[in-house]
Amino acid sequence: MSSKIGKPVIGVTPDFNAGQRKDMGGKEPTYFLRARYLQAIQEAGGIPLVLPLISSRTQQAYLLQRVDGLLVTGSGSDLAPHHYGESQEYSFQHMSEERARLELGLSKLAFEHQVPTLGICGGMQSMNVALGGTLIQDIPAQLATKIQHQQKKSAEHTAHLIQIEPKTLLRRIMKKASIPVNSSHHQSVKAVPGSFQISAVAPDGVIEAIEAESHSFWLGVQWHPEFLYRKDVLQNRLFSAFIKAARQYASR
Repeated sequence: MSSKIGKPVIGVTPDFNAGQRKDMGGKEPTYFLRARYLQAIQEAGGIPLVLPLISSRTQQAYLLQRVDGLLVTGSGSDLAPHHYGESQEYSFQHMSEERARLELGLSKLAFEHQVPTLGICGGMQSMNVALGGTLIQDIPAQLATKIQHQQKKSAEHTAHLIQIEPKTLLRRIMKKASIPVNSSHHQSVKAVPGSFQISAVAPDGVIEAIEAESHSFWLGVQWHPEFLYRKDVLQNRLFSAFIKAARQYASR
């Protein structure tokens, strides 16, 4: 469903505050989304559409039929472990169930229907869990690593390198075996579904990107390219490739 001006429409998942988070509107229930996500889509040639938080699978399928791509965004909160069959072992803030139901539902539908999908940070984790994967609940507690996956400096700066696997979509986009990325997460992908492949890792083995060979564009990255794309041509390629895939999907 590309727009009349020939630009693909990209559905973007928002965060939700039911009235407890001071950083998202306080007591007033609010949708919350950093402008950087929308700006990155617009500047790459797409039209971003902020999606409503609906839980009905039928309504989610209806929504997905009206976009040409799906951007599953990151967040400061995390999926509740019951979504991937675990009990909570460490202290962390849960993502709202409203958002979790939307992201998990849409990710699964987008995979089934070949809708181009890009997941960022927590969005990659939602894509993984939606198809049966699991997560590391707390990197500092569960992994012996010297890498700071929650960098102290601004996300506009990079924190560490990642290694990109050959013969992957991410490698074709970046055209490099190693690139620097920013890092703002304490959880990460643990087990991936059989239909996925790991396409990038940090030096300590933390999974930094996942994708699916059976899908035209199904890519999750653990870093935040929306903070980097204006100054980093490699990160800009990521959004350009996503919009190109959405444009091709719309033409079909």
